[in-house]
Amino acid sequence: MVKILPEERAYLRDLAKRVAEIAADPIQEERRKMWYAHNALKRTKPLIFCSPEGAWLELIPEKTLRMQDPLLRDWEMTLRMRIYAWEHFHDDQVIDDVLEVPHDCTSAMEIAPSNKDFGWGLEVKKIHSTTERGSYIWDPPVKKLSDLDKLHYPEVHINYEASQRRLELAQELFGDILRVVQRTSFWWSLGIMIVWAQLRGLEQIMLDMVLEPEWTHRAVKFIADGRMHFLDSLERQGLLSLNNGNHYIGSGSFGFSDELPAPDFTGHVRTKDMWGFTEGQEITGVSPQMHWEFALQYEVPIHERFGLTYYGCCEPLDKKFDYVKRLPHLRKVSVSPWCDRAVAAEALEDKYIYCWKPHPAHLAAVQFDGEYVRQYIRETLEIARGCIVEMALKDTHTCNNEPQRFDEWTRIAQEEAQRAADRG
Repeated sequence: MVKILPEERAYLRDLAKRVAEIAADPIQEERRKMWYAHNALKRTKPLIFCSPEGAWLELIPEKTLRMQDPLLRDWEMTLRMRIYAWEHFHDDQVIDDVLEVPHDCTSAMEIAPSNKDFGWGLEVKKIHSTTERGSYIWDPPVKKLSDLDKLHYPEVHINYEASQRRLELAQELFGDILRVVQRTSFWWSLGIMIVWAQLRGLEQIMLDMVLEPEWTHRAVKFIADGRMHFLDSLERQGLLSLNNGNHYIGSGSFGFSDELPAPDFTGHVRTKDMWGFTEGQEITGVSPQMHWEFALQYEVPIHERFGLTYYGCCEPLDKKFDYVKRLPHLRKVSVSPWCDRAVAAEALEDKYIYCWKPHPAHLAAVQFDGEYVRQYIRETLEIARGCIVEMALKDTHTCNNEPQRFDEWTRIAQEEAQRAADRG
């Protein structure tokens, strides 16, 4: 049982009160309306989301956190991030008064945080860099063809008693200030290759496409079927939650939509009431045809079962849009820093949302060049002039210890977004 000292309680509640105050600002409703219109493919100004990701440790250093208990520390960081975003960023994210409390559970993880938590039946041994937040290598467990028989479909296991205790603690601590809800995001990506690369090895999966194509088809179909099995299980157990509001979806966006849930929704959430998401970053280097053959075609049934879907992350898709657009219910497509922006604009037009990821290196450089950033954003918005555009500044794992760079970047982006909107 978590013990909270009186001074800790007072501090956390003060943070919650500040978040509630911010959430009550009328601009939050204005932003909501823009996101609903934008996600419905209606013309708005280009919308902006700033997600510092790894750089949050430079904006809110761990040494400034007061809580020692991991759960309380997580709540502290969550609340402080919202306050910081409101006070510093000039973006369009909505700050609301909801505190989500996830279940105490184990489930399939697309990238295993520990050796025994992967969920597909074989252990992925990782060797991490000695550098803080450095890279890692891993020992993929599928060494030979027969190892595929050792895999099993992932399952989710909920500790309901522990989950209830966690929820009650949050309600007791914050319930009169924030809207406390129990909600768990059981996946980030439902892509296939993010799993297969862990199990087989990044280089090996690309060799296998040429040297062992039939076996590779068997492997990726098993993973795709495992994804479907996992979703069926979540749906059957009533563990899914709607993500059509102020919920993070895809690789840097929000789910505000009046098109979800499905018209026959009665309260029990199904995948068809939700946004879905897949990507294929691990096979960036393969041809468009091979990308379709060994990944996308197996993800079609996954996309089919969701109401709306998002595709892509950091992989450049400029040579693959014709195949990506075969995915059912596709609404948002990632345009990464390495994607040809003009090709993306021609492919997506105003029929899909152009989810542009500006280059994060601009935040990490030795010096921040605001004028270069302005020209870069202006050029992109001109290229994508006929598109429904959103900007997600993400994968920013450092700002060179100059947090004000995010403030400046978002200010410039907002000015250029408004300029583009005024130009029409």
